[in-house]
Amino acid sequence: MPPTEPGPATVPDAPLGDPPAARPGAAPPVAPSPAAGPLLDDLAGWPPADTPAGPFALVPVELDRDLDRITGWMNDPAVAAFWELAGPPETTAAHLRAQLGGDGRSVPCLGVLDGVPMSYWEIYRADLDRVARYYPARPHDTGIHLLLGAGADRGRGLGTALLRATADLVLDRRPRCGRVIAEPDLRNSPSVAAFLSAGFRYDEEIQLPEKRAALMIRDRGHRHLL
Repeated sequence: MPPTEPGPATVPDAPLGDPPAARPGAAPPVAPSPAAGPLLDDLAGWPPADTPAGPFALVPVELDRDLDRITGWMNDPAVAAFWELAGPPETTAAHLRAQLGGDGRSVPCLGVLDGVPMSYWEIYRADLDRVARYYPARPHDTGIHLLLGAGADRGRGLGTALLRATADLVLDRRPRCGRVIAEPDLRNSPSVAAFLSAGFRYDEEIQLPEKRAALMIRDRGHRHLL
């Protein structure tokens, strides 16, 4: 399943201080969205990426707006077999709230292709995630989880195109990130194949608590060869 626990490296990139005291009678400060925070270099402001299928944007999830759509995708048997989030909306909501209420180390997003929401993504700091316990993580490693919402979008190369564009976007917008990683279930051979076709390399098998995974890595230095 996707990341839910902090990993061993939990120190933010910038020092954190106490918030300033509110003036008497002032409205309480509004907490900034984690998606606009420093841990993922202000992901909410990233521009769309060009793909052969049209412009593609990562739009941070808003629970009220997006819950029904994402719940429907999670209840697709082909998705549920690997995400294990089938069930009522509250099952999906609990998964999303764990990220939306965090510090921004994992940001759930809709993938919007040519104006149409059609996929669900999680962009996360792998070096700050529990997965860092299971592979030799490097500072600023950035991870990707993906599901394509409609069956018609699967099996025709679209996932590969979007993975390539998203990995490029991460490397463009996160200059301190040297690698994009993923850990698809080894049983999910179409997913592993899509990552390979998108320029990721297979590194090793890793045993996570809930699955045996293929560690896939897209190196910054390999980008110019694609």
